[in-house]
Amino acid sequence: MLIDSRDARRYAGLEEPIDAKAGHIPGAVYLDLEKDLSAPVTEHGGRHPLPDPAMLAGRLAKAGIGSNARIIAYDDQGGMNASRLWWLLRYMGHEQVYVMDEGFSAWQSAKFPVTTDVPIQIPSSFEWSLQPQMLASVEDVQHASASGSAVLIDSRDARRYAGLEEPIDAKAGHIPGAVNYFWKDVLDWDGRWTDTGVLEERFSKLDKDGAIIVYCGSGVSA
Repeated sequence: MLIDSRDARRYAGLEEPIDAKAGHIPGAVYLDLEKDLSAPVTEHGGRHPLPDPAMLAGRLAKAGIGSNARIIAYDDQGGMNASRLWWLLRYMGHEQVYVMDEGFSAWQSAKFPVTTDVPIQIPSSFEWSLQPQMLASVEDVQHASASGSAVLIDSRDARRYAGLEEPIDAKAGHIPGAVNYFWKDVLDWDGRWTDTGVLEERFSKLDKDGAIIVYCGSGVSA
């Protein structure tokens, strides 16, 4: 099952500011970052709070995505939105989920088919089992910041991490003790995920067996 996590108007072919032909990969269903992959914004929880697992499971089931589905997520944001979906599904205990390398633009550049037809979605059943060890609370982060019990990684760009600019959040800077690994640096110049050797070198200073907590500005790029 293919899932398109770009903007709804681009999926429907109503608007295409980037690509030569509007639409989506044939057979792909649409999930919205704001409406489906996030809970409503409140006083706490950030700009993209985690969705209620039961509600997300219901949305997946309504889209015809069952518990045994092999899911491939794609976007055109360097994998950022698709990776949010990948993480959510793994958090819900679904292991057969992947992120498409390069994204929609690469699909089009290869001259593969694009359509505006919405596939027929036969409701299914999506069972889930939360993996709480994948999630860190604010208290966990406070403890790690004070004690060094886990490595904190800030995945925003270097200028926001350093507090040199802050276009979104109220305060500039980063959580004390956090190190900076910009999320886009896992991609090469062509927008592909870099190979294992390059990634291992990039993260060589991190303890593979130690606890790592990744955060960003709103819970997506992390």
